[in-house]
Amino acid sequence: MAKLIYPINVSLDGYMEDDRGNIEWTISDDEVFAFWTDFQRPIGTYLYGRRMYESMVYWETASAKKGDQPEVMREFAQIWRAAEKIVYSRTLQAVSSARTRIEREFDPDAIRRLKESSEADITIGGPELAGQAMSAGLIDECHLLVNPIVLGGGKRALPDNLRMRLELLGEHRFRSGVVHLHYRVIV
Repeated sequence: MAKLIYPINVSLDGYMEDDRGNIEWTISDDEVFAFWTDFQRPIGTYLYGRRMYESMVYWETASAKKGDQPEVMREFAQIWRAAEKIVYSRTLQAVSSARTRIEREFDPDAIRRLKESSEADITIGGPELAGQAMSAGLIDECHLLVNPIVLGGGKRALPDNLRMRLELLGEHRFRSGVVHLHYRVIV
């Protein structure tokens, strides 16, 4: 059975974007980007909210020509294109990437069936969508890349009014000061 994984860049005070909707404060140096690329290799399906999809769809048309981008970015684009993508949105009319479909409502039972039938793991992107999955008890693991910054406000990476017990499975410190925390959700 596939795992449903919530990977996210987060500030030290728990935000995934600042109060202006900006995520440019996240550290994406070569070491961190290579980590994210390796992380994506075993993923077969991405679940996205509309805004997260709109920020990630860049990788559909990112140049794959040698020399246009660093190798690690070309690899990431190839991995992203190869995966299935499901976008949860009531307003998005059409997708602009292959292997992508729109779902109008988040259906926990459909996600359970997807986990049971998938051979590869699944990630969920966007804190609101991930919050729905957490509330339904669907998240198996969380991967937090804690960035060395305090934002003081913005969009929270984890939902309010939710209690989950976690077991730390691993951690890694990057030269930039980013810390990767890998947790398993205890049921």
